[in-house]
Amino acid sequence: MEFTHFDEKGASRMVDVSGKVPTKREAAATGRVTMNKETLQKIVNMSIKKGNVFEVARIAAIMAVKQTPHLIPLCHPLAISKVNVEFSYNIDKGQVDIEVTVGLDDKTGVEMEALTGVSVAALTIYDMCKAVDKDMIISDIMLQHKSGGKSGEYIRKSSIQE
Repeated sequence: MEFTHFDEKGASRMVDVSGKVPTKREAAATGRVTMNKETLQKIVNMSIKKGNVFEVARIAAIMAVKQTPHLIPLCHPLAISKVNVEFSYNIDKGQVDIEVTVGLDDKTGVEMEALTGVSVAALTIYDMCKAVDKDMIISDIMLQHKSGGKSGEYIRKSSIQE
């Protein structure tokens, strides 16, 4: 097996993508925050004292996507052209599901950006609600699909979230 982030001497390196042709690329990742039903009801009713939890988490996810190369070693800085952040929830189960989709035309993919966006959105929800619920659980962060590039399309066959 060849490790692309190490040279022949074992030293870390950023992968050289200079010979690649830019293609349209997209990736979507999901994650979940599980909490007390009462906490989720407060989020939905906009009665969390820190403000609109979903909108702050949406902005946090977008910001995180753009900061991925500063957070994850050896990620390339990319000219992101699209970030979409969606939240869905089930009050009876106390679950908030997060989906972040990232797109661009470039020489490398955006899987790490989508995963980072989901992670930071979940952490933001936790941060905004921790005063009322320290038992929240962040879980099931995973790539759902990616398209473009040499490796082509990937679609997750099954999901823990189902």
